[in-house]
Parts: sequence; C-alpha cells; structure tokens
Amino acid sequence: MAARRPAYKGAELDAARGPGLGCFWFQAAVLAIFLVLIPVGVNLNWPFEVLAALLFIVLGLLLFVGQTMIFLLRLVAADRRDVGRRRPLASATPTVGEMEDALPKASGAGDASTPDGPPDAPESTHGPDAPDPVDAPAVEPGSEGVRE
Repeated sequence: MAARRPAYKGAELDAARGPGLGCFWFQAAVLAIFLVLIPVGVNLNWPFEVLAALLFIVLGLLLFVGQTMIFLLRLVAADRRDVGRRRPLASATPTVGEMEDALPKASGAGDASTPDGPPDAPESTHGPDAPDPVDAPAVEPGSEGVRE
C-alpha cells in the first residue's frame, strides 16, 4: 500500500492570531528553569513525587515550546516565500530556482518544446561535460510519489 500525501486545506497563517516571539522566549526560559531544577532536586534528595511532577512539567513545556517554535518557523518561511527567491552568497553556479526561471514558459497545453526541438537555452556554466538543464526530463510529484 503506497503512502498518500494529505491535502492541505488550511488557510494562510495569520501572525496576529498565534503566539509571538515573546511568548516563545518566556516558555523557553521557564523550560530552562525546570530543566535546572530536576538535577538540583536529585542532588538535594527531594521526594520522588516532586521529581516526578517536575519531569511531567518539563514534558508539557517541551510540547508547548516545540509547537510555538514550529508556528514561528512557519511564519518566517511564509514571509520569505512572499519576498521571493534570494541568491546564496557563496554560490558561483546557478541555483535550481534560477534554472527553473530560465526555462521557457509553456505556451501550449503542456508541451514546452516545439516540433523542431527544444528552444534556445542560456549557455550552461557547469562545464563542457555537464548536461544542459533544459534537456532534463520534467519531474512532477503526484499522489503516488514522484513520476517522470
């Protein structure tokens, strides 16, 4: 049985409706305090029930800190996605996104090349032995995985 990707049906993230960076730092500070209290309690021979309660509190705080972190990372990713592509600072070769942008747009119903052959592409900077990025087959993700 092949695994199927779930369809995302949610709306765009609204930064005003979720936790902020201050909430995250507060949760992280409380988590750090409880993480320090556990070995201190073991050293001072605190009762077992207190140490068990501290462990359960730490597990709960880990859940909240992790979920807040995921929400904030999704906000950052959505914000960067809206800005557009950025060029890596140390990259001497074109990125995959730049190669995709250089490909000619399909004018027909899914046929990107003319009957005479592929359209002229910019000269490759990979070297004489490297295949041209235009000659690569199109790969589309589907519900059954990747199809070529």
